[in-house]
Amino acid sequence: MTYKIAGLVPAAHAHMFAMSDVELASMNARRVTATASRGFPCRVSLEDAEVGESLILFHHVSHDVATPYRSAYAIYVREKAQAAAEYIDRTPPVFEGRPIALRAFDADGNLRNATLALPGEADLRIRELFDSSEIAYIHAHNAAHGCFSAAIERTHDD
Repeated sequence: MTYKIAGLVPAAHAHMFAMSDVELASMNARRVTATASRGFPCRVSLEDAEVGESLILFHHVSHDVATPYRSAYAIYVREKAQAAAEYIDRTPPVFEGRPIALRAFDADGNLRNATLALPGEADLRIRELFDSSEIAYIHAHNAAHGCFSAAIERTHDD
């Protein structure tokens, strides 16, 4: 079994960087500048922004399903993120050093299992969840702040 973790498509959010602060505020978004090298995790590049980088913080529907498990929360995207990151059978930098909540869903978007991956355990916990054939995909969230981190797809069944 293999899995893929992919960042969000940057084109879907790139227009926000050309918006004024007033326009951003009208959609409950804001421009921010990273003040530390950790704590501003980009959902496109799946890396933390560097100090001084420009990001947009906005409300993102991460699990747009017609079930009680529909989910949305604030996320960051970096202005310089030009391509969606993709990781096959390995975890991205934004998982490193953070506890990650993993929510496992069936094909209909219903939660079937969940677990907490402490730092260094994400790969193991992802594989454990995918051991169940009823799990179609997993969503990773930062455990402390609750924000969506990335979607994880099953890419191969043995």
